[in-house]
Amino acid sequence: MFKWKDAYSCNIAEIDSQHKRLFELGEKVYDIVSIKDGFDHYDEIMSSLFELQKYAIYHFDFEEKLMKNNGYEEYDSHVKKHREFFDKILELSKKDIDENQHKVSMDILVFIADWIENHILKTDTKYKNYLNSKGIY
Repeated sequence: MFKWKDAYSCNIAEIDSQHKRLFELGEKVYDIVSIKDGFDHYDEIMSSLFELQKYAIYHFDFEEKLMKNNGYEEYDSHVKKHREFFDKILELSKKDIDENQHKVSMDILVFIADWIENHILKTDTKYKNYLNSKGIY
């Protein structure tokens, strides 16, 4: 379900590498949702949420420093969207996951897919040309 395509590229190697990690995390959640074995997957769901938090901290810090250090005009609005992502992950972490494993996993899956479509493909691509013009690839 989460397959990298050139259309997702920001033409900045490190950011593309980090974005590919989000695709891997999305695929991991997709695998959890797809399992129909009747077993408890609480630990895997919690692990996925923890990995998403770690990903967000690392990736957003990297991306924000790059934008700020290069005077990107839409820095503040971009950072706001990053905070919304992190807040959503925290919100999902507080749900009654144990009793609603499939629903929470689906919520995570939809959230990641929506982030890829609306943030990576739209918001992140806005800085692509700007940072490339600064010699950042």
